[in-house]
Amino acid sequence: QVQLVESGGGLVQAGGSLRLSCAASGNIFRIDLMGWYRQAPGKQRELVASIDSGGVTNLADSVKGRFTISRDNAKNTVYLQMNSLKPEDTAVYYCNFRLRPNWAQSFAQYWGQGTQVTVSS
Repeated sequence: QVQLVESGGGLVQAGGSLRLSCAASGNIFRIDLMGWYRQAPGKQRELVASIDSGGVTNLADSVKGRFTISRDNAKNTVYLQMNSLKPEDTAVYYCNFRLRPNWAQSFAQYWGQGTQVTVSS
């Protein structure tokens, strides 16, 4: 069974920084894509950043220049460094992994439980 556990959310003033982490545990054969999504109240969940197995990253236009995504394959962990935070970054942040639990199963999407990020003005 695969479990994704997030940490690092919290309350920060505008202009501040936070670092989110998401670690996968359990039966893991291979991880392809790792990513972060966010969902603000009354809005749809949106992709913030992703990183593939080769280290190629993709960031939403709204966070380019402020957020950085990275991964540690040895630890099955993805990070999101968030700098110059704005009130509009306030949301629940979810990690998402595309992985294979074992060689017999195909890739599937797995989600973390979500962590709240609140940026005060």
